[in-house]
Amino acid sequence: MNPRQRCLRGGGPEQAVPTPANHRIRIPWLFSPTVDLAAFLGSALLSLLLLAVGHQLGVLHGDSPEWTWVTAILLIDVAHVWATAFRVYFDPVEFRRRRGLYLLTPVISFAVGWAVYSEYGSLVFWRLLAYLAVFHFVRQQYGWVALYRNRGHETERFGRWIDSAAIYLATIYPLVWWHAHLPRRFAWFLDSGHDFLAVPQIAEQLLEPVYWMALLAYFARLLGRGFRFGQWNPGKDIVVATTAFCWHVGIITFNSDYAFTVTNVVIHGVPYFVIVFWSWSRGSKPDDGQRDASAGTARSLFRPTDGGSRFRRILVFFATLWALAFVEELLWDRGVWHERAWLFGAGWQADDYAAVLVPLLAVPQVTHYILDGFIWKRRSNPSLQSLASSAP
Repeated sequence: MNPRQRCLRGGGPEQAVPTPANHRIRIPWLFSPTVDLAAFLGSALLSLLLLAVGHQLGVLHGDSPEWTWVTAILLIDVAHVWATAFRVYFDPVEFRRRRGLYLLTPVISFAVGWAVYSEYGSLVFWRLLAYLAVFHFVRQQYGWVALYRNRGHETERFGRWIDSAAIYLATIYPLVWWHAHLPRRFAWFLDSGHDFLAVPQIAEQLLEPVYWMALLAYFARLLGRGFRFGQWNPGKDIVVATTAFCWHVGIITFNSDYAFTVTNVVIHGVPYFVIVFWSWSRGSKPDDGQRDASAGTARSLFRPTDGGSRFRRILVFFATLWALAFVEELLWDRGVWHERAWLFGAGWQADDYAAVLVPLLAVPQVTHYILDGFIWKRRSNPSLQSLASSAP
């Protein structure tokens, strides 16, 4: 998820037509009210609940305990990376549509990673990967806003500027604050805290009033559109509000690995599970609109025709992701980190092969970051037209 679902640029002025009192207001949900609220508001509330749990257990201001690593990192963060496979490699129609892109991306990712690690060392490799991850996380949040704008037919340029400024600053300002207050007790990848380059604190101080003005402008426009014209887009508002809250709390308010993990990972991974499962369940459509017969056959075993089959499909989806995530982390821990022998067993002496092993194990992550720049663009993906076009 991420860096995702960005697409959709509008042109002409927005039609602000007052809504008659007896006219039912249509809310532009992406999936359904229940699913949207569970994915976006529910994931944020779960993050808040985990903060409260951390406070009760005395870990709120410290490192993440092992149960947090298993639930948040293994079952959400790493698993959501592998979810891209359901959108691409487990989808016969989509895979054939852009086979060159999908086959070359992991190969090039490994080749570039190997070259960087071998030539410049591990610090440069992890720093570049951290900034690629940051870009991915920021763009995913913008992507959700873009999808909601198009779902609600919001084409006004000024409105797009306000929305873009709000969601970008909701993520970028905490990141700049982080860069200006190094070291912190949490990091993106490296425990040493050398993921990021330090910047002068004046950068954060100059950006702070812009950050608050952007959020204020967003919510002022929200109230004006809603009460004056009856134009509400609560899904988009929830994305902006929860992003601003979780990123501020996780990075600025608290200075702990636990708080950063539960606020950063949950709201990023859970909505991504939803859109990938939605896409996989529907199945991709060939560009000519005719479903490939073999693809339809391959999917018939999993297509939900009743409650039981839908449950089975969810079970297959998560069981596959969690199995792949476990295998990946087993290889990381045994070959590189040597931190969780209780879960993965004794480590291997593979230091001599680090320049090959580390870039190779990073391939799923890098592939996920890169392909997310392609697979959620509505205009180049026929199967996503219904998600980002007219309201239901």
